[in-house]
Amino acid sequence: MLGTGQTEHRTRRTDVTMAGLCREAIDRALADADTDWSQIDAVVLGKAPDLFEGVMMPELFLADALGATGRPLLRVHTAGSVGGTTAIVASSLVRAGVHKRVLAIAFEKQSESNAMWALSIQPPFTMPVGAGAGGYFAPHIRSYIRRSGAPPHVGALVAVKDRRNGALNPHAHLRQPDITLESVQASPMLWDPIRYDETCPSSDGACAVVIGDQEAAEASARPVAWIRATAMRTEPTSFAGKDHVNPRAGYEAARALWHAAGITDPLSQIDAAEIYVPFSWFEPMWLENLGFAEPGQGWKLTEAGETRLDGLLPVNPSGGVMCSNPIGASGLLRFAEAAMQVMGRAGEHQVTGARTALGHAYGGGSQFFAMWVVGTTPA
Repeated sequence: MLGTGQTEHRTRRTDVTMAGLCREAIDRALADADTDWSQIDAVVLGKAPDLFEGVMMPELFLADALGATGRPLLRVHTAGSVGGTTAIVASSLVRAGVHKRVLAIAFEKQSESNAMWALSIQPPFTMPVGAGAGGYFAPHIRSYIRRSGAPPHVGALVAVKDRRNGALNPHAHLRQPDITLESVQASPMLWDPIRYDETCPSSDGACAVVIGDQEAAEASARPVAWIRATAMRTEPTSFAGKDHVNPRAGYEAARALWHAAGITDPLSQIDAAEIYVPFSWFEPMWLENLGFAEPGQGWKLTEAGETRLDGLLPVNPSGGVMCSNPIGASGLLRFAEAAMQVMGRAGEHQVTGARTALGHAYGGGSQFFAMWVVGTTPA
């Protein structure tokens, strides 16, 4: 990873079009990588379902703004995990020797449509949900609480941590340095047990990264983030025996990732983790799914403060999805923020001494998983 760039994330970015939003992130990524368009060999674009903006195949009309005219352009779509998948696809093009430098860009401009409507379509042979993301995932959280015996304040603890972290991030949509456990617990209940302050915002935003080969990395005048390992796994939305609390695809992806990266004890060997947590209760759930904690024990790490900036495993130093959620870009933001940590470019939310970091994304009905490990050295 040679450089990263992201936009200012807001409820509505009426000052820019979709093309302008993407270009804002791209220009920042190119500057951060100390490179220009002449050195970009290909472009990979990712975003969540096209219905989120109501524009089909936006990569076609965005080609000029993306700098893809005369260059290979790939579109990636794996629901909410698409940002992470986009980075992995871009890195695979470099790793395979197809290209030397690839630009990856992901975005969402949710203010131009309605995500609740977009998520309520009725595909063939499937019962309509009509509940939006929160209504869909709330039963999974209730199952987790029942299985683990987690106390009810754990979700609020995560919300307080992430929103305070977000206050240190100049790009974050929600920045609430004064949020408290009491204020979160007093916020309205939306989908039991998820309260208003325990859920992610709806954001307009974009993220871009420049990924290069070893020659490009060694030529860089600034520190780079070496991509040590990547992993993707997918499973159906529903099937007999599916575990929505601890999805098999996420579990298998994490094991493959740790093995490829040479990591035997993630909790002690990962210095910072950017994990896709759209609802606060997903932090302890994913800590278990990723192997940082045994099943039923993830909430104990959260309650003990080990996932804070100064904890054993800082989780979402940037504020994460709880603070900025341009859905198509949310996964790439996790990957980019992990890289920023090991490059030492995270500003006020920098984890001291971070040398190895995790970027994680999931999407759909907890069915698409993408993740990578980046470090200050190749191995």
